[in-house]
Amino acid sequence: MAGDRLEIGPRLVLASHNKGKLKEIAALVEPFGIAAVPVSDFGLPEPEETEDSFAGNALLKARFAAKGTGLPALSDDSGLCVDALGGAPGVYTADWAETPTGRDWMLAMGKVEEKLAALGPDVSRRAEFACTLALVWPDGRERLFEGRVAGHLVWPPRGDRGFGYDPVFVPEGHAETFGEMDPDLKHGISHRARAFAQLKAALLA
Repeated sequence: MAGDRLEIGPRLVLASHNKGKLKEIAALVEPFGIAAVPVSDFGLPEPEETEDSFAGNALLKARFAAKGTGLPALSDDSGLCVDALGGAPGVYTADWAETPTGRDWMLAMGKVEEKLAALGPDVSRRAEFACTLALVWPDGRERLFEGRVAGHLVWPPRGDRGFGYDPVFVPEGHAETFGEMDPDLKHGISHRARAFAQLKAALLA
């Protein structure tokens, strides 16, 4: 599909209620003259993520937002995939943080560490963050863009920047966790930035 940024239009709905993701994606599209509007501004609920893949969940959310707003919609589904845990938590990354009173990311990081510790002191701590962006237009057109960043997990958590599992993830070639890293540096190398670079190459050139 040919196209440029005008095909997206001046407004793009971000099909997420995650404030951290909203901030990151808004910062990524702003230089291209696109105003990122959170789906919550339209009073739409967050659809249940029923798919078993990042792509499936991303498309589900973007389709829902595009249909409900009549605007192009961009959604993100991403997660932490730990080699020694068979790729878990993966698509269930956020579920590991769920509590009756909301998401507790320290709890989620603790669950990962507990499972790794149970596998012994020599367990591989290799992991990667994966991201799939889904861009859906109201007329039904769809595109997917994927990005990954490899690294390893540390314990205890380090840094108060970022969100989610960022404080325990050190990307390859760096000494800081995403939670310690300058946001501009993280935005240049993150899984989400890499997925967005593909979107930019395809549509915003």
